[in-house]
Amino acid sequence: MLFERPDDDTLYDALIARSADYEGQAYVCVKTTGIFCRLTCPARKPRRENTIFFDTIAACMHSGFRPCQRCRPLEQPGRESIVDELLAALDREPQLRWTEDELMRRGHDPSTVRRAFKRGLGVTFHDIVRYRRLGEAARQLADGARVIDAQLEAGYDSPSGFRTAFQRLVGKAPALSQNRELLSADWFDTPLGPMVAVADKTHLHLLEFHDRKALPTELEALQKRVRSSVAIGRTPAIDQIEAEIRDYFEGRLTVFRTPLALGGTPFEKHVWAKLMEIPAGQTRAYGDLAREMERPEVVRAVGRANGANQLAIIVPCHRILGVDGSLTGYGGGLWRKQWLLRHEEKIRAQAPNQAPNMEETA
Repeated sequence: MLFERPDDDTLYDALIARSADYEGQAYVCVKTTGIFCRLTCPARKPRRENTIFFDTIAACMHSGFRPCQRCRPLEQPGRESIVDELLAALDREPQLRWTEDELMRRGHDPSTVRRAFKRGLGVTFHDIVRYRRLGEAARQLADGARVIDAQLEAGYDSPSGFRTAFQRLVGKAPALSQNRELLSADWFDTPLGPMVAVADKTHLHLLEFHDRKALPTELEALQKRVRSSVAIGRTPAIDQIEAEIRDYFEGRLTVFRTPLALGGTPFEKHVWAKLMEIPAGQTRAYGDLAREMERPEVVRAVGRANGANQLAIIVPCHRILGVDGSLTGYGGGLWRKQWLLRHEEKIRAQAPNQAPNMEETA
């Protein structure tokens, strides 16, 4: 019979008791420290509201949590020695660029390494390297460090390299202008990497993190919807949202005034309006939104509308969690979602009496 994970309350009780009943079958992630542990970890126990439980190490790391140095959840008896060897090397040299050439230089076959890690941990070695790098970037930013060189985190060697990639992205757009006003697209840096903005002269149509996989598809769909084309350039709407996003990341703003041109169906617009009513520093579940819309039967449709949002941060789909409080999918990456939620908790703590006033201008 396959293992069926108990509910989170049962797992929390096991954590408090340091029970080994679920060893290797469930892990606890601690929101306040950013680490994940075995349920048998001897460290001081977190409060229930600060815990998230996952079935696998891969899920913990993909959500931006790093392994505990006391209970060492990555260490497992009977595992292939190559896994422990490379994990130890990664701990000693976390800044090293772990390419396949580097693995071969150390006498390892990349395919063998990939299979060994998948068997032992459920993720590849390069997955772990990437999760650690992104998690460390998010932690440094959350601790108030200076803006990390975003294009390097994204894999570009220079700002000009990213600009070239951006130009290629926009350059792929089909010519659909039909004597209509062109949309303008530009990008600007943020602490979590570059964001791409698309606007006409007065309204913002799209705001996404540069590495969102669906971005090329979103750009094509936008052009078809408005029957126009996108060209590289600036408009007052892009200037305004860049200034507001900068103020948001610096903790001075939670109310966005940039006029928005929202596409989507009437139902999607209703969901997005409900998202914008969630105050910074608070979260909801899909079911909460469905009930607020007085349509509790449309939970899945609410989830699809949430995923169709093309205005990251402004329409705050990052404030949606799983029904158990766990991080759910986010187009910009779960590590960004975790960072944004922590950032907004700090803003709320600094101004607890500030009333939310998120606006939509269609």
